[in-house]
Amino acid sequence: QVQLVESGGGLVQAGGSLRLACVASGSAVSRNFMAWYRQVPGKERELVARIRSGGRTDYADFVKGRFTISGDNAKNAVYLQMNSLKDEDTGVYYCNEQSKWFKNYWGQGTQVTVSY
Repeated sequence: QVQLVESGGGLVQAGGSLRLACVASGSAVSRNFMAWYRQVPGKERELVARIRSGGRTDYADFVKGRFTISGDNAKNAVYLQMNSLKDEDTGVYYCNEQSKWFKNYWGQGTQVTVSY
């Protein structure tokens, strides 16, 4: 069974930076991608960034130029470097892994709070 554990959330001032980490255990031999989603107050969960098995990355428009996703296959980990944070980035950030068979796994979420 795949388990994803996130870390790195917290409170930061607007304009600041945070780095989220997610470590996967029990993963299948191959996966389609790992990703970060977020759920902000009053909205549905949405994709933030995704890194595919071949290394290609995708970003939501609202984070382009500010956030960077990266992966470490040796550590079975994915990271999200978040710069120039805005108060609208406040929310719960979830790590996601999609297996080769299109099954999705989720972490428990980590809270990110951006204040002025």
